[in-house]
Amino acid sequence: MTQEEKFNILSRDILEVVTPDEAKELLARGGELKAYWGIEPSGLFHIGQALIGARKVKDLVELGFEVNILLADWHALINDKLDGTLDSIQACGRYLEDCLKGLGADSPKIHYIVGSDLVDEKEYWEKVIRISKATSVARIKRAMTIMGRTEDEADSDSSKLIYPSMQAADIFHQDLDLAIGGMDQRHAHMLARDVASKLGYKKPVALHWGLLMGLQGGGRMDAAESKMSKSNPDSAIFLHDKPDVVIQKLKKAFCPQGQVEDNPVLEHARLAIFPEIGHMDIKRPEKFGGDLHFTTYEELAEAFGTGKLHPMDLKNAVASHISEILKPVQKHLDENPSNFNKLREILEAKR
Repeated sequence: MTQEEKFNILSRDILEVVTPDEAKELLARGGELKAYWGIEPSGLFHIGQALIGARKVKDLVELGFEVNILLADWHALINDKLDGTLDSIQACGRYLEDCLKGLGADSPKIHYIVGSDLVDEKEYWEKVIRISKATSVARIKRAMTIMGRTEDEADSDSSKLIYPSMQAADIFHQDLDLAIGGMDQRHAHMLARDVASKLGYKKPVALHWGLLMGLQGGGRMDAAESKMSKSNPDSAIFLHDKPDVVIQKLKKAFCPQGQVEDNPVLEHARLAIFPEIGHMDIKRPEKFGGDLHFTTYEELAEAFGTGKLHPMDLKNAVASHISEILKPVQKHLDENPSNFNKLREILEAKR
């Protein structure tokens, strides 16, 4: 495999590489390369996080990386997730691991790590303190968006200020070459890069993927409001959603006739279906033009934008393809139900 081919695999379906030159140097260096993806166990897994992340983890394994998937239980505790107990958060972490393995992120090169394993070591906390001393409160507050929090929320709960430094410490303590995550994690990765040279730590390359829009829309101008969220079930497709649930959610999705920009249904095709399947088929009666076959997202978007494809036909096709993609992970959860059932009990008790 050429260096160009390696970089194409590393960067495919990625919105930002920080930086491309450093990433190419990393790939050219070879040897034992280590990457990580940090996930906060906070509830049910939706496709906006799971599909894109699992796919990139598999890409990294193909390139020879060892990949740590950090189930960040202490981070979730700070962020007030679930019922606020580590037992519940860790049960959710085991469910997330089941889901990712069902999506194919299951290899000797993929290691599932619980955050508690890191925080048990005094050297980890030394790094948290050194990172905190190397940056300002204002800089830490700007990074709080990684938690889905505003800067003001630290005024009533000072534990929130620890979170960004902990996430940077996660990277350094695992001696990583590469960090991956959605664009909502960018602030944490940039914090790590900013303080690395000050503290003599390895500066990580960072890969960021775009956030999948929630089905209710909202527009890219307000990404925090428009992204898929587990707190709004109608905005998100969860890994366990059966075909009848998926189609009902798609039927209610925001999808104006002919609108290509800020269209969440098209975004599901672009970010979930084409990368996973490589094509998209539209089934419709001959009286409505017959079946359509698309091999690229651009072809699909052009057909929808020019009115050749009706919103309901698009919604039905997106629902069908997503349900097909979810079959393996749903089979895995059906065969390994204990952690999923435990999480559902926890979520039911919260209501």
